[in-house]
Amino acid sequence: MPTQPAPTAATAFPAAAAQLLAEHPQDEEGRMLHAPGLRTGGKFYGFASDDALVVKLPAERVAELIAGGAGEPCSPRPGRPMREWVTIPAPDEATCLRYLREARAFVTGLSRR
Repeated sequence: MPTQPAPTAATAFPAAAAQLLAEHPQDEEGRMLHAPGLRTGGKFYGFASDDALVVKLPAERVAELIAGGAGEPCSPRPGRPMREWVTIPAPDEATCLRYLREARAFVTGLSRR
């Protein structure tokens, strides 16, 4: 029986993004750090980077995910992590969708402040 390749954001992100765009037609696709991403109200809430998903979440949630081993700091420049962004390695489609929904809710709340 052939083994399934490990999930990556490159395969999981497009399907999750399509579902979110169908649910929220006001959201838009765009590029963040040269990668495909999603934004609402002009603010990005997630993007695919290599084999990982990167999402914007509250700083406390980012710290929780990193401490629990589910995420890693998002550091496009070594030693300079992006505040309120976390990298989720090798997500499957369900994981992408779950974190993108969480990130969208966070960013939407920021827009209302």
